[in-house]
Amino acid sequence: MDQKSTFLTAMVLTTAAGLSTTVGSAIALFYRTPGQVYMAFTLGFSAGVMVLVSFVELLPQGMAAIGFAWAHTAFFVGMLVMFIVDILLPHTYILEDSRRAASRRGTSRLYSRDTGRLGRASVLVALGVAIHNFPEGMVTFAGAMNDVDTGIALAAAIAIHNIPEGIAVAVPVFASTGSASKAFKWSFLSGVSEPVGALAAGLVLMRFMSDTVLGWTMCVVAGFMVFISFDELLPVAHSYRKEHVAIAGVMSGMIVMAVSLALLA
Repeated sequence: MDQKSTFLTAMVLTTAAGLSTTVGSAIALFYRTPGQVYMAFTLGFSAGVMVLVSFVELLPQGMAAIGFAWAHTAFFVGMLVMFIVDILLPHTYILEDSRRAASRRGTSRLYSRDTGRLGRASVLVALGVAIHNFPEGMVTFAGAMNDVDTGIALAAAIAIHNIPEGIAVAVPVFASTGSASKAFKWSFLSGVSEPVGALAAGLVLMRFMSDTVLGWTMCVVAGFMVFISFDELLPVAHSYRKEHVAIAGVMSGMIVMAVSLALLA
């Protein structure tokens, strides 16, 4: 296979892996009128996915690349950056017409519980997943350029573990806006960052890319995801006041993500 064909194959594999987030969004939107138990569970599920992938995949890989001290420095830098973003980022645009949409669906009582907080969660989760997928796209692209069979294996495994990430994005968006199309759009956009990362790797960044740069990136993203989970997802999940439902969601999300990561091993 010539270089051009290999490049195109790598891009197709990375795009397919990235856009599997939309499968997760389709699963999340199966319940068009979610109740409080569903919301508590799925928000907890989203937090479980993000916490486990941070501490089991991203942070250990970062420590292997740049060492314990620098990896944790990058991790806390990520948390601090997300704290600043949370303060400065305008969240209101994603909530446009949310109450009207919820009213049309007959679910205004649910959506009025904590619409603003869910809106913040939806923005930050989509941002965190998109940033996480960017270096993931680079890794998949590099693997496919080196060996197509390796690229196929990486793309398949990443596609599987992007499905729960799609759920993590779609649930708070749908809950805050009442719009299935917005939930699908944000899930799609978070997945698009993966082929964008691949394209950047292929056209621009390969000359600068190193284990050190990837290590820093992974640890910073881990900090993003842990902050989002603890500051946004879990407080909102607990606000539905369904005893033990949120933690059951957390455990389920961790189990699903652990199984998907096992396929990468």
